[in-house]
Amino acid sequence: MNALAAIERPVDTVPDTSRLRGFVTAFADLLAATRDEQAILDSGRALLSRLIAADDWLPEAFAQPHPDRYQQYLLHCDSRERFSVVSFVWGPGQSTPIHDHSVWGLVGVLRGIEKVERFRRLPGGALVDQGEELLHEGEVDAVSPRIGDIHRVTNGLADQPSVSIHVYGANIGAVERATYALDGTPKTFISGYANSVIPNLWDRSKTA
Repeated sequence: MNALAAIERPVDTVPDTSRLRGFVTAFADLLAATRDEQAILDSGRALLSRLIAADDWLPEAFAQPHPDRYQQYLLHCDSRERFSVVSFVWGPGQSTPIHDHSVWGLVGVLRGIEKVERFRRLPGGALVDQGEELLHEGEVDAVSPRIGDIHRVTNGLADQPSVSIHVYGANIGAVERATYALDGTPKTFISGYANSVIPNLWDRSKTA
């Protein structure tokens, strides 16, 4: 779906959230079955790929860009904070700072293109550029302190928003993390969320 057309849909449109409900239920089952990070990333990648294969389920209130900065919207947080699901929205040309996550994560592009610049931190603290990659709609990336956790993400489109769906191994809006200057100097932060409400996934009264 064209990203610009997508954000022009009315904000009060109520999509079918059963796809997202099924995803969070399946992810909770996955975490109940294993604590092995690689197994979680492998099976979780397949689950997230299926979720983002369709673009008819994300409420538009959680896909709205901000004119000055990227937005992180909470879509679901597990009751024990074992995982959270968020939508990330970049306006044209917007970028994150270089940052880490401190937990495993999966990133699936729902709309648009994202440019990912990867970095590795040396024992002395300096950052080493590990190259960049373009992620397109339907593609999924993984991060963790074990496999590589420091990156900068930029909207790959100059004239349209991009939207991705992220799954993290914690309540990511409450995790203390760090941004980094190019010389590797860290600055701690807690991201929080842009929204004050979350989608109602559990009301089945309107289903046939």
